[in-house]
Amino acid sequence: MTEQSKCPISGGRNQIKSDRIGGGIGTKPMNADWWPKRLPVELLHSPSSKANPYGPDFDYPSEFASLDLAAVKKDITEMLTTSHDFWPADYGNYGPQMVRMAWHAAGTYRVADGRGGSGEGLIRFAPLNSWEDNGNIDKSIRLLEPIKQKYGRKLSWADLIILTGNCALEQMGFKTFGFGGGRLDSWEGDDSTYWGPETEMATQDKRWTGKPGTEEYDLENPLGASRQSLIYVHPEGPFGNMDPISAAQEIRITFSRMAMNDEETVALIAGGHAFGKSHGASPKSHLGPEPNAAELEHQGLGWINSNGTGNAQYTTTNGIEGAWTSNPTRWDNEYLENLFKYEWEQTVSPAGGKAWKPKGGAAADAVPDAHLEGVRHPLMMMTTDIALITDPEYRKICERFVEDSTLLDDAFARAWYKLTHRDMGPKNRLLGPEVPREELIWQDPIPALDHEVVNEQDIAQLKKDILASGQSISALVSAAWASASTFRKTDFRGGANGARVRLEPMKNWEVNNPKQLASVLETLEKIQSDFNGKQSGNKKISMADLIVLAGCAAVEKAAHDAGVKVSVPFVPGRMDASAEQTDVDNIAVLEPMLDGFRNYRKGKYAVETERMLIDRAQLLDLTAPEMTALVGGLRVLGANYDGSKHGVFTEKVGVLSNDFFTNLLAIDTKWTPADDAKETFEGKDKASGKTKWTATRADLVFGSNPQLRTLSLAYAASDGHELFVKQFVDAWHKVMMLDRFELQHELYKN
Repeated sequence: MTEQSKCPISGGRNQIKSDRIGGGIGTKPMNADWWPKRLPVELLHSPSSKANPYGPDFDYPSEFASLDLAAVKKDITEMLTTSHDFWPADYGNYGPQMVRMAWHAAGTYRVADGRGGSGEGLIRFAPLNSWEDNGNIDKSIRLLEPIKQKYGRKLSWADLIILTGNCALEQMGFKTFGFGGGRLDSWEGDDSTYWGPETEMATQDKRWTGKPGTEEYDLENPLGASRQSLIYVHPEGPFGNMDPISAAQEIRITFSRMAMNDEETVALIAGGHAFGKSHGASPKSHLGPEPNAAELEHQGLGWINSNGTGNAQYTTTNGIEGAWTSNPTRWDNEYLENLFKYEWEQTVSPAGGKAWKPKGGAAADAVPDAHLEGVRHPLMMMTTDIALITDPEYRKICERFVEDSTLLDDAFARAWYKLTHRDMGPKNRLLGPEVPREELIWQDPIPALDHEVVNEQDIAQLKKDILASGQSISALVSAAWASASTFRKTDFRGGANGARVRLEPMKNWEVNNPKQLASVLETLEKIQSDFNGKQSGNKKISMADLIVLAGCAAVEKAAHDAGVKVSVPFVPGRMDASAEQTDVDNIAVLEPMLDGFRNYRKGKYAVETERMLIDRAQLLDLTAPEMTALVGGLRVLGANYDGSKHGVFTEKVGVLSNDFFTNLLAIDTKWTPADDAKETFEGKDKASGKTKWTATRADLVFGSNPQLRTLSLAYAASDGHELFVKQFVDAWHKVMMLDRFELQHELYKN
């Protein structure tokens, strides 16, 4: 190259200076940084199946069935009393810290949306693995790695963590209620769950309204924990106020949000604090960063302590120091006995943690040091412990447990089982020889199939009877959707099986249009009675099956009326739950406050309607195309909860056309807000000014969001109608089948 032809830019056009490389994949600023209010549609596709090394055909139930559970438990039990220098066991037994690990893995569960819990082993990933409340649980996970390596794909991390908690309890003398396997591991962290509005860990200044101790003190929905980066409540009381009365109030609010009543709450605290100790033996200033901020050379371990050996007697976790009982590795009732036995006064640990000790130097040498021979310490209680004997209702329960320790044995066993299995769904999802025979009301029991199911000929005749019944396409579709769309993949609750849509409280939810639903159910009950009455053998159809079949028949006819011949799949075998098998309070939490699929909004919310539509789609395990097809189809089928015209962009209601998409995307329509909150809109013809359509935010988002608009264009295209109908039918069938766990569908097999 001649001097004249050289690039005048220093270094040459194709040369890259290594010291000028500014960023790689995922380096800020990213889209979310530039536009923080953007709708995160991509979260519907997480976690990605590509992250799973076992592939899409991995069948965990089969792998778990080949496991020798007794051998696994033997290995875990041996690990519990084999101390390692990198993290010496308190009192020579890792049991207490493994109970804490299992508790904190499960304790994130909350009833409002079913999120959290132990089901995917998410405590291994951000943000949970780096929460302040989970300090040093990374060491417990590390101790389990050899066992996980030994059993590989036969035992998920999620199952291993809970099983280890059970083994620890049993090794320390407690008889557990049982164990059910079947938890499917996630292979990446959860970036979708809302854990609260605070942007700093260990704060709670934004999630509460009112002041502690007042009736106005209330926690933001759907949150369960009282504080950012905590599992339950601040051990020093609300905002660290050391007030047992307001601490009891916060405990009750928080534990109820996590599906626990007063007795279960007391049992869990009393049972959990029968073991182990809290750690605050050295100043927190010696602690290094949490795992997600730790240096590369620490290999995923966080909270490296620079004081002394950094572990054993120098361990600091939450900053409170001490044990609740004199023998922290033995199951007994001493925790409650100690609560009542002594008067308590405040004390401060070397780490600055505020707690309580017996007054006047009582029980000053009651507890042996966890590591140093001949050194002893006084008993310790947290403010949240003192709350149990300060609150009148909690105190009554404590008194009963003190008088008869067998009551605590049973209550803690059941509460621990509920804590660690609450997000597992119905009993038929649980695997292994230790699954209890008893079916518990919080598992939403459904009778086992006890009859011969309908065949193809029966199905064809029933479809004819349904379509000739006088019920509209809209009403039949709405009833089936109301029954099935209660499903939540987060805790495997809800769904069409059981037909609880015909029972309290579901049948009277506003979102289900009770008057229309009652009419459909009455019609279907007559069809069911006529059909079952004509059978000579054991063949029957349940209402659960018939409600779904009615929706399928309606969708099929609506597609045919649109010129697309499809066969909507129907798989019989559902059963009907009884009122006795239905806990009204337990079911009430499934009621949607906002359901964009039916253009339903119960009240005013700080969260945008379209964001809550994405939220509900994620609970239904829907992809963005599935959500888009379902919304577009439900609109033209007239499935709005109140029969309104919002989003019904068609003149042919009840026909499965792609009109929703073609009319939404029409360039001759101008949309303007119809209310100050910008929840409803009018679409007017640009030329004439005449109102053509009305819509909500859950409709217009399919034209405003780039990703959803692209999908809408695919369905609105000249060759998009059949594609839309096929994808609507596929997505419809998926929702109808979400709770058919006995068929081992893909949601369960992973």
